[in-house]
Amino acid sequence: MKHKSIVVISALVSAWLFSVGVLAQSYPSKSVAVVVPQAAGGTNDIVARLIAPALGEALGTSIVVENRPGAGGNIGTQSVARAAKDGYTLLLTINSAQAINPSLYKNPGFDPIHDFVPLYYVGATPYVLVSPPGSPYKTLADVVAAAKKRPGELSYASAGNGTISHLLGAMLNTSAGIEMQHIPYKGVAPAINDVLGGQVPLAFASLPSALNYIKAGKLQAIAISSAKRSSAAPEIPTIAETYPDCVGEVWVALFAPSDVNSEAAKKIQLAMGKVLARPDVREKLSAQGLDLSPVAPAKLGALLKDEIVKWAKIVKASGAQLD
Repeated sequence: MKHKSIVVISALVSAWLFSVGVLAQSYPSKSVAVVVPQAAGGTNDIVARLIAPALGEALGTSIVVENRPGAGGNIGTQSVARAAKDGYTLLLTINSAQAINPSLYKNPGFDPIHDFVPLYYVGATPYVLVSPPGSPYKTLADVVAAAKKRPGELSYASAGNGTISHLLGAMLNTSAGIEMQHIPYKGVAPAINDVLGGQVPLAFASLPSALNYIKAGKLQAIAISSAKRSSAAPEIPTIAETYPDCVGEVWVALFAPSDVNSEAAKKIQLAMGKVLARPDVREKLSAQGLDLSPVAPAKLGALLKDEIVKWAKIVKASGAQLD
């Protein structure tokens, strides 16, 4: 009986080792899902759709971009944290979801450090404060003057409570000594739509999501939130030129569930390296306002930890809290 048990256990172990070996050798044998935990039109959605064809080509499979918005990115992020660890479900997310939500929500449903493996940093981009054409708010000085004249009356739209676009408004309020009213939306696209329609006078939007509207003359760019001007739109001044402490950017990175198959992870990282080395891909991403400065996977993990601490302080100061 004991001999038979040993034989059964040995057979099971051999079968498991064989299946792991097959996975490592054959990955990918089917399409790979890249989950974007925000609605269409946001920064990471734009990035995902720009890189998906090249990533599929580099991996030798098709990439399916899946938008799973809700709860500020928590729903899509949770789904990837609970997904199979085989490399077929990945998360292309932004720091507002991965670094801010853990301090914004009482229970976001995921642990940004322990539930994920950082695979690849894509790039960073600033937010831009915009107004509709014909608006009297053409410069940051116009906005501050109006807000001081009518405290609490001037409003700005954001992609949602606790997002960087919300917190940048709170930071500007503090830096300029003003009181703008925050109006949260369920994503950047509806926020921009209401600015275009004149329902709200201002919005903070990521540069990739607003740049085409700005270039087409459908939105006025007032100022951007980076420490220096963007090469994609150098004519737009920074908020920091007037208020040096008012700086915040969104970065995009690729993650996998923790304990993801190591061979699959290596293949994905190699493929991403090839994708972001392609001049055509880099040109498209840079044209959207992304700074493609590289960050190694190990440093991405450290960056995430630093951002969690940084934004936790800003969230606490803003008083934002969600269930």
